[in-house]
Amino acid sequence: MMKRRKTSQKRFLACLGISLLTFFFAANAVGAEYGSVTKDGVNIRSGPDNNAEVYWEVFKDFPLKVLQRKNDWAKVEDFEGDSGWMYAPLLSNKKTVIIKAKKANIRVGPGENYEIAASALYGVVFTPGKTEGDWVQITHADGTKGWINKTLIWP
Repeated sequence: MMKRRKTSQKRFLACLGISLLTFFFAANAVGAEYGSVTKDGVNIRSGPDNNAEVYWEVFKDFPLKVLQRKNDWAKVEDFEGDSGWMYAPLLSNKKTVIIKAKKANIRVGPGENYEIAASALYGVVFTPGKTEGDWVQITHADGTKGWINKTLIWP
Protein backbone atom coordinates (compact mmCIF):
# COMPACT_ATOMS: atom_id res chain seq x y z
CA MET A 1 0.00 0.00 0.00
CA MET A 2 2.83 2.41 0.83
CA LYS A 3 4.58 1.69 -2.48
CA ARG A 4 1.43 2.50 -4.47
CA ARG A 5 1.07 5.88 -2.68
CA LYS A 6 4.69 6.88 -3.44
CA THR A 7 4.24 5.92 -7.10
CA SER A 8 1.04 7.99 -7.29
CA GLN A 9 2.80 10.95 -5.67
CA LYS A 10 5.69 10.69 -8.14
CA ARG A 11 3.29 10.60 -11.08
CA PHE A 12 1.37 13.55 -9.69
CA LEU A 13 4.54 15.59 -9.18
CA ALA A 14 5.82 14.68 -12.66
CA CYS A 15 2.51 15.73 -14.24
CA LEU A 16 2.47 18.93 -12.20
CA GLY A 17 6.02 19.75 -13.31
CA ILE A 18 5.23 19.14 -16.97
CA SER A 19 2.06 21.23 -16.69
CA LEU A 20 3.95 24.14 -15.13
CA LEU A 21 6.66 24.01 -17.80
CA THR A 22 4.05 23.89 -20.56
CA PHE A 23 2.21 26.85 -19.03
CA PHE A 24 5.46 28.82 -18.64
CA PHE A 25 6.54 28.34 -22.25
CA ALA A 26 3.05 28.92 -23.64
CA ALA A 27 2.66 32.13 -21.60
CA ASN A 28 6.01 33.41 -22.85
CA ALA A 29 5.16 32.66 -26.48
CA VAL A 30 1.74 34.32 -26.29
CA GLY A 31 2.60 37.09 -23.85
CA ALA A 32 5.63 38.63 -25.55
CA GLU A 33 6.06 42.25 -24.48
CA TYR A 34 6.14 44.92 -27.18
CA GLY A 35 6.40 48.67 -26.89
CA SER A 36 7.34 51.74 -28.86
CA VAL A 37 9.94 54.45 -28.46
CA THR A 38 8.73 57.70 -26.85
CA LYS A 39 10.95 60.19 -28.73
CA ASP A 40 13.34 60.59 -31.65
CA GLY A 41 17.03 59.82 -31.28
CA VAL A 42 16.91 57.01 -28.70
CA ASN A 43 20.15 55.01 -28.63
CA ILE A 44 20.22 51.23 -28.75
CA ARG A 45 23.41 50.14 -26.99
CA SER A 46 25.62 47.09 -26.59
CA GLY A 47 24.87 46.84 -22.88
CA PRO A 48 22.69 48.26 -20.08
CA ASP A 49 24.86 51.30 -19.44
CA ASN A 50 25.14 54.87 -20.76
CA ASN A 51 28.81 54.24 -21.55
CA ALA A 52 28.10 51.13 -23.66
CA GLU A 53 28.70 51.37 -27.42
CA VAL A 54 25.78 52.78 -29.43
CA TYR A 55 24.68 50.22 -32.02
CA TRP A 56 22.03 52.35 -33.71
CA GLU A 57 19.44 55.05 -33.10
CA VAL A 58 15.66 54.73 -33.31
CA PHE A 59 12.88 57.25 -33.85
CA LYS A 60 9.62 58.04 -32.07
CA ASP A 61 6.98 55.28 -32.21
CA PHE A 62 9.47 52.67 -33.50
CA PRO A 63 8.14 49.27 -32.32
CA LEU A 64 10.39 46.98 -30.28
CA LYS A 65 10.08 43.60 -28.58
CA VAL A 66 11.31 43.50 -24.98
CA LEU A 67 13.54 40.47 -24.43
CA GLN A 68 14.80 41.23 -20.93
CA ARG A 69 14.76 43.91 -18.24
CA LYS A 70 17.63 44.86 -15.97
CA ASN A 71 17.15 47.74 -13.53
CA ASP A 72 16.24 50.79 -15.67
CA TRP A 73 17.26 49.10 -18.93
CA ALA A 74 15.47 46.91 -21.45
CA LYS A 75 17.08 44.53 -23.91
CA VAL A 76 15.04 44.95 -27.08
CA GLU A 77 14.79 43.45 -30.54
CA ASP A 78 13.60 45.18 -33.72
CA PHE A 79 11.70 43.84 -36.73
CA GLU A 80 14.96 42.85 -38.45
CA GLY A 81 16.04 40.70 -35.49
CA ASP A 82 18.75 43.11 -34.27
CA SER A 83 18.96 43.50 -30.50
CA GLY A 84 20.50 45.83 -27.98
CA TRP A 85 19.82 47.76 -24.79
CA MET A 86 17.89 50.97 -24.26
CA TYR A 87 16.96 53.10 -21.27
CA ALA A 88 13.58 51.56 -20.34
CA PRO A 89 11.73 54.80 -19.41
CA LEU A 90 12.02 55.77 -23.11
CA LEU A 91 9.83 52.78 -24.03
CA SER A 92 6.04 53.16 -23.87
CA ASN A 93 3.18 50.67 -23.99
CA LYS A 94 1.82 52.35 -27.14
CA LYS A 95 1.21 49.72 -29.82
CA THR A 96 2.73 50.43 -33.22
CA VAL A 97 3.55 48.27 -36.23
CA ILE A 98 6.17 48.61 -38.94
CA ILE A 99 6.06 47.64 -42.61
CA LYS A 100 8.36 44.65 -43.16
CA ALA A 101 7.78 44.28 -46.91
CA LYS A 102 9.66 46.25 -49.55
CA LYS A 103 6.34 47.82 -50.59
CA ALA A 104 2.89 47.16 -49.14
CA ASN A 105 -0.56 48.08 -50.40
CA ILE A 106 -2.95 49.69 -47.96
CA ARG A 107 -6.54 49.03 -48.94
CA VAL A 108 -9.85 50.76 -48.20
CA GLY A 109 -11.26 47.54 -46.69
CA PRO A 110 -10.08 44.28 -45.12
CA GLY A 111 -9.31 42.17 -48.19
CA GLU A 112 -7.47 41.96 -51.50
CA ASN A 113 -10.66 42.78 -53.42
CA TYR A 114 -10.77 46.29 -51.97
CA GLU A 115 -9.28 49.28 -53.79
CA ILE A 116 -5.74 50.35 -52.93
CA ALA A 117 -5.85 53.54 -50.86
CA ALA A 118 -2.08 54.04 -50.54
CA SER A 119 1.25 52.23 -50.57
CA ALA A 120 3.79 52.08 -47.77
CA LEU A 121 7.48 51.29 -47.93
CA TYR A 122 9.73 49.14 -45.76
CA GLY A 123 10.30 50.62 -42.29
CA VAL A 124 7.29 52.97 -42.15
CA VAL A 125 5.48 52.95 -38.78
CA PHE A 126 1.70 52.88 -38.26
CA THR A 127 -0.69 52.63 -35.32
CA PRO A 128 -2.81 49.48 -35.49
CA GLY A 129 -6.56 49.48 -34.95
CA LYS A 130 -9.19 46.81 -35.28
CA THR A 131 -8.59 43.49 -36.99
CA GLU A 132 -10.73 41.35 -39.28
CA GLY A 133 -9.30 37.92 -39.99
CA ASP A 134 -5.82 38.39 -41.44
CA TRP A 135 -6.30 42.14 -41.92
CA VAL A 136 -5.40 45.03 -39.62
CA GLN A 137 -6.65 48.58 -39.87
CA ILE A 138 -3.68 50.95 -39.63
CA THR A 139 -3.24 54.72 -39.35
CA HIS A 140 -0.15 56.76 -40.17
CA ALA A 141 0.79 59.98 -38.35
CA ASP A 142 0.01 61.92 -41.57
CA GLY A 143 -3.62 60.71 -41.45
CA THR A 144 -3.34 57.93 -44.03
CA LYS A 145 -5.67 55.14 -42.94
CA GLY A 146 -6.55 51.75 -44.38
CA TRP A 147 -6.23 48.00 -44.10
CA ILE A 148 -3.17 45.80 -44.50
CA ASN A 149 -2.54 42.07 -44.38
CA LYS A 150 -0.88 40.95 -41.12
CA THR A 151 1.93 39.24 -43.06
CA LEU A 152 3.23 42.64 -44.20
CA ILE A 153 3.71 44.18 -40.74
CA TRP A 154 5.62 43.51 -37.53
CA PRO A 155 4.79 42.65 -34.79
